[in-house]
Amino acid sequence: MAKENTHKHGEGNPSKGGSGQHEGHEMHEDHSGMKHGDHNKSKSHESHKGGDHHAHMVADFRKRFWISIGVTVPILVLSPMIQAFLGFKQALGFPGDTYVLWALASFLFFYGGWPFLKGLFDELSEKHPGMMTLIAVAITTAYAYSSVVVFGLAGKVFFWELATLIDIMLLGHWIEMKSVMGASQALEELAKLMPSDAHKVLEDGSTKDVSIDELESGYRVLIKPGEKVPVDGEVLEGESAVNEAMLTGESKPVAKKKGSKVIGGSINGEGSLTAEVQKTGKDSFLSQMIDLVEQAQQSKSRSQDLANRAAFWLTIIALSCGAVTLIVWLGLLNKDFAFSLERTVTVMVITCPHALGLAVPLVVAVSTALAAQNGLLIRDRASFERGRNIQAIIFDKTGTLTKGEFGVTDTVTMNEGMKDEELLRYASAIETHSEHPIAKGIAAAVEHPSRVEDFKSIPGKGAQGRVDGKEVKVVSPGYLKENEIPMQDERIETFNSQGKTVVFVLTDGELQGAIALADIIREESKQAISKLKEMGIRCMMLTGDNTQVAKWVAEEVGLDEYFAEVLPKDKAEKIKEVQSRGLVVAMTGDGVNDAPALAQADVGIAIGAGTDVAVQSADIILVHSNPLDVVAILGLSRATYRKMIQNLAWATGYNAFAIPLAAGVLSAWGVLLSPAMGAVLMSMSTVIVAINAKFLKIEK
Repeated sequence: MAKENTHKHGEGNPSKGGSGQHEGHEMHEDHSGMKHGDHNKSKSHESHKGGDHHAHMVADFRKRFWISIGVTVPILVLSPMIQAFLGFKQALGFPGDTYVLWALASFLFFYGGWPFLKGLFDELSEKHPGMMTLIAVAITTAYAYSSVVVFGLAGKVFFWELATLIDIMLLGHWIEMKSVMGASQALEELAKLMPSDAHKVLEDGSTKDVSIDELESGYRVLIKPGEKVPVDGEVLEGESAVNEAMLTGESKPVAKKKGSKVIGGSINGEGSLTAEVQKTGKDSFLSQMIDLVEQAQQSKSRSQDLANRAAFWLTIIALSCGAVTLIVWLGLLNKDFAFSLERTVTVMVITCPHALGLAVPLVVAVSTALAAQNGLLIRDRASFERGRNIQAIIFDKTGTLTKGEFGVTDTVTMNEGMKDEELLRYASAIETHSEHPIAKGIAAAVEHPSRVEDFKSIPGKGAQGRVDGKEVKVVSPGYLKENEIPMQDERIETFNSQGKTVVFVLTDGELQGAIALADIIREESKQAISKLKEMGIRCMMLTGDNTQVAKWVAEEVGLDEYFAEVLPKDKAEKIKEVQSRGLVVAMTGDGVNDAPALAQADVGIAIGAGTDVAVQSADIILVHSNPLDVVAILGLSRATYRKMIQNLAWATGYNAFAIPLAAGVLSAWGVLLSPAMGAVLMSMSTVIVAINAKFLKIEK
C-alpha cells in the first residue's frame, strides 16, 4: 500500500513517490498519462512500470555516487590546496598534473553533477528554484572558475570542493530516495485481488476454466468453497456466506442465495455458488476502486519540503552576495579582477553547505530506521512530516479499532440456577461443530468445551445436541418467535440497539439465557483515542457497518464523531468533507474499501495485518496492528520535524558567519576566510548535523 516533487504526491503521479526535489526531474514523466484499460492486467502493468522507474532512479544515484567517489580520490590527491595542506606538493606533483586534474574534474562535473544540472533547468522552467538550483550554481561556479584558472587566470582551483560537494549531494539524494522508494503499488495490488481464472459454466452444465478477460456479461460462473469471486454478478444457484470485509467494510460474512449480488475479489465461504456475470473490466466494483485510488493520489496538493525552502533562500543569498562581493572589490575598492573573482567564487561556493544535502536525508534515514524497529514503516516522507500538523484522525472500524472477528461481548442468564460460565460452556459445546463465524466466536470463548452427542443443524435457525445428558439448543431470535417461546428482557433490546448479534441457549426446551456477539474492540483502541485527544487531535470513525454498531463502538472507545453505512465509493468523499472544514486529516484503515480514503487523506496510515492494497495506498504502515502505534508515529513525526529544523539551522546558520568572512568584510584587519578554512567550517557543520540526527528518539 502507496503512495512528490515540488508537489505532494506527484501532480499526475499515482505512485506516492518521495518529496525530494530531484524526483521532479528525471522521474517527472508519463505518470500523468497513465490510462487504465478495460482489464486489471493493464492497470497492474502501468503501476509496475512506475515502480520499476523508481527503482531505476535509486540505482542510478547509487551508481553515480560510487563512480564519483572513485574519481574524487585522484582529484583530492592532485589538488594543489590539498597537497599544500598535507605537505605533499613536491612528492605528488608531475608535469601536466593540472590538466589531468581538470580532465577528472570535468568528467565528475558532467557525470556526477548531471542530475543537479538537469534539475536546475527543470526548476527554473517551473519557476521553483530550490535545492537543485543551489547545488548547480555552486558546482558550475566552482568548475567554470577553476577551469579558467587552469588555462591562465591567476587564482586557486576549487576542483576538490566541486568533487566533495557533488559526492555529498549524491549521497544525500541516494539516502533520501532509498527511504521513500516505497512508492505506492496500490494499483498493482488491487489488480492482484482478482483471480486470473474462472470456472465458466457451459450449456451442458459442465465447467471450463477460462481467463477472467474472456468473461462477458450474461455468462455463468461456478464459485467453489473458499475461492475468490471472479466477477461482479448475481447468484443463480446455491447458498453461502461471502466475506466482503476487505471490500465493503461489512464486518461479518454476508449470506448469499439466489438473487443476491456478489462482488469480484470477495471470498466465498463454505457453500458453492453459480452466478451470472453482470460487470467486467472497467465497470466492475474493483476497477472503480482502482480509479478512485488513482484520482485521490493525483489530487494531492503541491508542497515543497524544508530543505528546498532553505535551498531557495540560500540560492538568492549566494547570487546576491556573490554579485555584491564582486561589485565592492572590483568597483569600489579597485582590487584586480582575479582577486575580486576569487572572493566572489569563494562566497558562492561556501554558500552551498555540504551539510544541507544531508540535513534532511540523515534525519529521514534515522527516523525511518527508528520507526521500523518499533513496527512503524514510513513509506512517504512528506506525508509523514505532515503528521505533526494532524488535527483530525479518522479510523476505519473493522480490523482497525476492532479485530475484524466475532467474539462474545455479553452473556445474559434468565434462570437463577444458570451461571454465565455454564451458559457459555453449553453453547460452545454445540458451536464447536459449526463453521459459521458466529459459532466460531462462541466456541473460542471456552478453552475446553464439553463433548456433544447427537449434533444436528437446525436449518436457518441454529444447532442442537446433547451435552452432559441435556438437550441443548443454540438458536436465533427467529426460532423463539417461530416456536412461541416468550422472551422479555431489556438487556436484549440494548444489545440489538448496539447492532450486536444475539443467540439464545435452551436446555431441555427451557430458555436459559442469551449470548451477545460483536466485532471485538481492540484493547488498545480506547487508550489510543484518549492519548490522541490529549494531543489535541479530533478522533472520528468511518465504516460501512450499520449505525447501531458504529454508535456502540464510538461510545465504547470515546470517539468525537462517526460516519456509518458509508459506501466504499463515498469514503474518499468523507475525507474531503472533513478536510473542507480546514482540518489536516489522517486516515487509518486496512481494507480495500479504505484505499481511496487512505490515498485522499493528508496522511494515510494502514494497519499492516490488512490487505496489501491498503498497505500500498498508505504513507505509513503499522506492522503490529496496534492503534497505540498511531500515537507513536505522530509523536515521532513531531520529533523528526524538530530535528530537521535543528539540522537545517546548523547546516545554514554558519553562513551568517562564513559568508561575510569569505567576502572579505574583515580583510582590513587581516581576517580573510580562505577556501580551506571554509571547508573546515563546512565539515564541522556536517559532523554536527550527523550527530544531531543520531539523537532522534521515538516518543510514545
